[in-house]
Order: sequence, then C-alpha cells, then structure tokens
Amino acid sequence: MIKNKEVTILGTGISGIGSARLAQKLGINVFMSDKNSIKKSIKKHLIKNKIAFEENGHDLKRLLNTDEIIISPGISFSNLKKSFPKINRKKFISELEFASRHTNAFIIAVTGSNGKTTTANLIYHLLKNSGFNVGLAGNIGVSFAQSVCDFSYEYYVLEVSSFQLDHISEFKPNISVITNISPDHLDRYGNIFHNYIKSKFRITKNQKTREYFIYNSSCKVTKSFLKSITINSKMFSFSLKKNQDIYTKLYFDKVHIISTLNKKKFMLRTNKIPLIGKHNLQNSMAAISIAQILKISNEKIKESLKTFKSIPHRLEHFLTIQKVKYINDSKATNVNSAFYALDSLNGQIIWIAGGIDKGNVYDELIPLVNKKVKAIVCLGKNNDKIIDVFSSHTDLIISTDKISDAVSSAYKISKPGDIVLLSPACSSFDLFKDYEDRGNRFKEEVRKL
Repeated sequence: MIKNKEVTILGTGISGIGSARLAQKLGINVFMSDKNSIKKSIKKHLIKNKIAFEENGHDLKRLLNTDEIIISPGISFSNLKKSFPKINRKKFISELEFASRHTNAFIIAVTGSNGKTTTANLIYHLLKNSGFNVGLAGNIGVSFAQSVCDFSYEYYVLEVSSFQLDHISEFKPNISVITNISPDHLDRYGNIFHNYIKSKFRITKNQKTREYFIYNSSCKVTKSFLKSITINSKMFSFSLKKNQDIYTKLYFDKVHIISTLNKKKFMLRTNKIPLIGKHNLQNSMAAISIAQILKISNEKIKESLKTFKSIPHRLEHFLTIQKVKYINDSKATNVNSAFYALDSLNGQIIWIAGGIDKGNVYDELIPLVNKKVKAIVCLGKNNDKIIDVFSSHTDLIISTDKISDAVSSAYKISKPGDIVLLSPACSSFDLFKDYEDRGNRFKEEVRKL
C-alpha cells in the first residue's frame, strides 16, 4: 500500500525536507512543491537525492490527485484554501502527523505560548542524563520526520507549535504538556484568541486514559478553557501556589519546588537551579513532573536540574561591561514572554524592544515599565505603537532601525548596576532573518563596545 502511495509536500524548509527523506525511505512516491523560488543549496540536495520538485507555484492537478499533502507549518491553510478551494481538507497533514505514524517511540510533546523550548530542553536533559535512549526534535533543530528517518530512539521529546497541531488527525503523545497560553500568532487565527487556544489544546485530542496531560494551573487562560472541554487522559498540574486546583501536584512555596506526584515527596531549593525567573520555575516543574511519571529518582532529577544550561537567546546573560549586564532574550517574540523577562530581573533596565507587531496589547507590561525600566530603545521599521504606549511611562524612548544604533544608544545611557535587556516582544522579520539572527547580531554589537 505504501509503495503505491504518493505524497506532495508543500514547502522546502526543514520540516519539508525531513518529510521527503522519510517518505523516500518508506518507499512512498514523493513530490515537493514551493510557491516561491527554491534556494540553490536545497535544489542541489533535491536533485542529488532524486526528489522531484516544482517551484514558483503549485500544480493544482497534482494536488487534487495526490494521496496526501504534507503542509509546512509556515504555510497558512486558510490562504491555501482560498487559492485551491476544491482540495479536500482531509488530505492535508502536518509533518508531525506523518512522522508519528512511522515510529513506535514513547512521545512527550510540549506546546505553549512561552517556555516550550526551555521545557523541552529540560525534559530532554533529564532523560538523557538518566540513561534514556531519547531524541529531541520538532521546532528544535532537526525535524521530527528527519529524526525518525535517521535514528531509532525509544523516546522523543518534541516541541510542537499550534501550526503543526492544526493538521493532526491521529497524533497522540504519551505525555502532552501545555506550558501556558497567551495571545500570539493571532493573525493566523482570524485575530480570534479562542481559535488559537483550541489549536493548542489539540495536543490532547487523541489521548486516552493511559496517557498523561500536564498543564500550568497558574495560567488563567488554560484553566478557563479546561472548563469547556473533556480531557480523557490522566491530568496533573503545576503551579506557583499550593492547591491551585485539584490536579496540582507540583508547587512553589517561596523557597522550594515541592512535588507530591509520587509517594516519595520531592523537594528542591530553587537557588540550586541555574535558571532565573518565576517562569523558569514553572518550566522546571513541568519537566520534574514528567521525570517522576517516568520513575526517574529524585536524586537524579536534582542532579540534572543543577547541571542544565540555559538555551541561547532566552534570558541569556552573556556579558558584563563596566558593571552593566547585557542580556539576550531575543526569543521573546510576544508580550507575555517579555513580561517574564522584565519580571525576573532586579535593577534598572534599559529595554530594547520592537519588530513586527502581531496585534500586541502591551497593557500588562506598563506596571513593570513604571517600576523597572529607565529607558526604552525601540528597534524596528515601525516603532510608533511602542512609543505611543510607553512614552508617558518612562523618562526616555529612543527610536532606531539598526541593531548597532540600538546597542550604542543603550551603552551611552547606561550606568554601573544597570541591565541592558533585548526582549523585543515582537517577531524579528522586519530587520532580521529570525530571532536567532537578531540575538547573534545583538551579541556581536555588544562585544564591540
């Protein structure tokens, strides 16, 4: 059946190439299609591996006749549907769905508006350090399909996005995690927050009583939505407060992380964890809960947490110059993530913010700006909204569209004890390739000071 099957892959990015490689290995006839020009390096790879392709448009006849269409997470289905209304929606699947069909591994899937990358890395570190045969994939580095093609892991930790979850039908993680939910990517969901929330909760869609669902009971949005749906899996929650709800098994008592998930009580002083900020306490609790479900010893959990190193571009304190700390938080691409950064730091902050606004509402940041921010350096092609919102809440706002100017401006107004924080609250695509490019260029400019 597989031998005669044909799939068309839309998009020639990381997930598309990974899906093509896996399809080839399985003996599936594969064709790649991109509405834009394909990069020379990718085209060379496709030719070398004898993968048929087209560029600068999609062949409607082929799309209608192919068995399944694997859609890149970067492609908006609503836009595609407008262009090709005759195509059956059931034909479209995500790379996540495709890869999961071809592995028997135990799957831990992490989603959320913020914290999913750190949480996924923490879980992976805990399992790897405890001797598990585990792979890390999804939105982190290698695609899930590529990893399934190249390796035989017994466990997978996956960071998954709402875009990937939009096109699942049977995908069923053994353990699912929602770190938190706040407004993000609303432009992909008709500017309707409820649609985005529903998309995140699709991670629980196929789970049954033998699977697990871990969530953050400190997140009001998550708790509220849970009242309107049925979850079939075993539920555990973590929280910054004890007894947040009946499912709270991990909490923070102002000094320790405490877990009552297993019979043997777990307790860890938070000053033993190298990660800073309350949000990272929550990320740590999510990881601990999974480690306990998998019967990793308390001693091993503590040891692993102490040795974990923060991921690049997420509250990355990389230099101190003349007693001024420079922190790279370029991965903060939404308001909630910037909130966590500002909230976690003590001292006077020079805040570098801006980029492509995704319908941001900045109200929750105003109290923190009033209390902690001595100046804002706007970095973007259009800084009007940030200037309008915060001009009456800080003494100084500087507008620029160059990273070099942003860093030099912050340097000139800084004093010993200050913190220069890049935490944009916006996406990076107006001036940079991605958030990593933005973070790396920030660090380059700081090193020049």
